[in-house]
Amino acid sequence: MRHVKDIADLERARREIMKGRDPDARVVAICCGTGCIACGGLTVADAFRSEVDSRALASKVRVLTTGCHGFCERGPLVVVQPAGILYQQVKPDDVAEIVETSVEGDDLVERLLYVDSASGEKIVREEDVPFYKHQTRLILGRNGALDPTSVEDYVAIGGYGSLAKALDAMTPDEIVATVKASGLRGRGGGGFSTGRKWESCLKAPGDVRYLICNADEGDPGAYMDRSILEGNPHSVLEGMVIGAFALGVTDGYIYVREEYPLAVANFTRALDDARAAGLLGVNILGTGFSFDVAVARGGGAFVCGESTALMASIEGLPGEPRPKHIHTVERGLRQRPTVLNNVETWANVPLIVDKGAEWFAAIGTEGSKGTKIFSLVGKVNNTGLVEVPMGITLREIIDDIGGGIRGGHSFKAVQTGGPSGGCISEDLLDLPVDFDRLAEAGSMMGSGGMIVMDDRNCMVDIAKYFVGFLKDESCGKCTPCREGLRQMHAILTDITEGRGEERHLDELEYISWGLEQTALCQLGSTAQNPVLTTLRYFRDEYRAHIEEKRCPAGVCKALVTYSVVADACTGCTVCAKKCPSDAIEGEPKKVHGIVQDKCIKCGICYEVCKFDAIAID
Repeated sequence: MRHVKDIADLERARREIMKGRDPDARVVAICCGTGCIACGGLTVADAFRSEVDSRALASKVRVLTTGCHGFCERGPLVVVQPAGILYQQVKPDDVAEIVETSVEGDDLVERLLYVDSASGEKIVREEDVPFYKHQTRLILGRNGALDPTSVEDYVAIGGYGSLAKALDAMTPDEIVATVKASGLRGRGGGGFSTGRKWESCLKAPGDVRYLICNADEGDPGAYMDRSILEGNPHSVLEGMVIGAFALGVTDGYIYVREEYPLAVANFTRALDDARAAGLLGVNILGTGFSFDVAVARGGGAFVCGESTALMASIEGLPGEPRPKHIHTVERGLRQRPTVLNNVETWANVPLIVDKGAEWFAAIGTEGSKGTKIFSLVGKVNNTGLVEVPMGITLREIIDDIGGGIRGGHSFKAVQTGGPSGGCISEDLLDLPVDFDRLAEAGSMMGSGGMIVMDDRNCMVDIAKYFVGFLKDESCGKCTPCREGLRQMHAILTDITEGRGEERHLDELEYISWGLEQTALCQLGSTAQNPVLTTLRYFRDEYRAHIEEKRCPAGVCKALVTYSVVADACTGCTVCAKKCPSDAIEGEPKKVHGIVQDKCIKCGICYEVCKFDAIAID
């Protein structure tokens, strides 16, 4: 894209880009986010390019490699526009047929269409697939419409128009007031009012301020920020430039973990292209305002998602939190006033400036405005990224969007908010999802992780897993977190291995209280949530482990015994063939048995038996 001289020239550049594009051309959009790349998305894209070239269709068809479309369960995903035809799990061998049938022609490759699990109906259009139909994709929806490495694509769909509006028609105070009136709350976990944070930073003494984008997303199963950076990096950058103008900032940072190579590459490319186009750097859009962004890479420490630890890391110091009796908006990076927001928060800013505070505030609930992106993973049929309005219920997300629980099993719990979030039981499935209601249930919004569990999950084991994760990720600076998590994990281990005692439940609650009251940062003060919520909603499972020395879900090996149900066993020998320890004996077509001394309690026999002939005692 050419260098844009001023605000009026940005609109001229947009018209030039659109003039060079055929509005009647067909577009084949291939998802090339990390998930689809892992399934062969790049190979599929190459196959489309080769097929289009071989048929001399390059002038009529655009092969577009995009960021994540969200429906990761079904990748690689291909959407043929303008018809909006969605093809799923596409392989290179399917490409010629798609081009001939749906690109050159107007027919369908029916075997690649999505089939609704409830009705058996084949669904053609992406927007009609239940996974997408029940979402409100304000941020993620743009991913499928542009090449993330092309600033021209972003400008073509109106990108940087909000920046032009902010620089041309709004004062810094008006921008802050607009963001505040919108009700936007930080999407990184804390849920603090973004406008109030900006306002506090403006009031802080000092002429030098900093602005940071937190892209250190470390929750197990969460990849919302990664997918935004991979799929639409300019939306985040535009939000940061608007924020910098509002706050009088000239230097900003994005802190992104090293494990996100594609996100780093695409955002770095966006920085370079924006500078070349006059949208970043010195004298942005000819207004005299200058601002630039540096990329700081983290080493994968979960604690560096905490604001003060993150800033210490940028400064080259160990990534350890510090006490927050003085807020980072007053003394943050290099002891200067600093605004830190996460990727999703910054991506919302251009939408708010463009459409207004009232528009944004009309979405969601009284205390939680707008949409929220969740990574929906676990024992649910349709996994992936979902963007929904605040206030939608857990049941709607899991059943309507997620398609319910896999394999005919029953729902047991959903954990929201990452490893420091809580596990919510079936009784609360109709709970509206917003910052305040989740907190009332003992959980949290967090950055947006949502892990669904079924009747095969042991909630004591789940609590042990998350406490173990937090124990390993604790920086060790403060005693409550360092020692408290270690003690909690040891107690949970005792319970899952048959050494549990009644006193352990009181000890878990006491240590949890200590963590909440005295830990230095949010990693420690919220670490008790998985334990307290599983005790609150699944206390009977803890008692079964302690009093009966039994794991109801059959997960904790020390408390499980597998046996053959004689009346159900057909002697098919499948279990014997799959058993890694030769613990199953018996002749074909006769009842089998399990030699307990040889059984390693791996559960393979239970999983492969089609006749429900393996019992868990």
